[in-house]
Amino acid sequence: MSLSDPIADMLTRVRNALRSRHEIVTAKASKTCEGICRVLKEEGYIADYKRIEDGKQGLLRIYLKYGSQGQDVITSIQRVSKPGMRVYRGSDELPRPLDGLGISVVSTSSGVLSDRQCREKKVGGEVLCTVS
Repeated sequence: MSLSDPIADMLTRVRNALRSRHEIVTAKASKTCEGICRVLKEEGYIADYKRIEDGKQGLLRIYLKYGSQGQDVITSIQRVSKPGMRVYRGSDELPRPLDGLGISVVSTSSGVLSDRQCREKKVGGEVLCTVS
């Protein structure tokens, strides 16, 4: 079975795992999904991630993060650009979720970056998802 949107599949798995209070979630690996996980780890939204080779596509094991009282670190994670409707923005037009308290994950010519990194480097690209 092939997935038409592996990014949306990964985000949905993370969203469902957070609602069920799981510590670990596994998703199918791709370079873009791995880039999103790297940005989420750098920004402090997940504890860690590992790529697991299974002889096929590979898997991403994502270690979720919760606060000291058990509250969710990720309250909202939404797909912005979809296969049927791509969303491209310049560095000065990138969305600021929660007025800068959240992040947008952007696919650029320099790789997958957060909106803050895009503004520093002055590059735009495809807005993959927003996290708050």
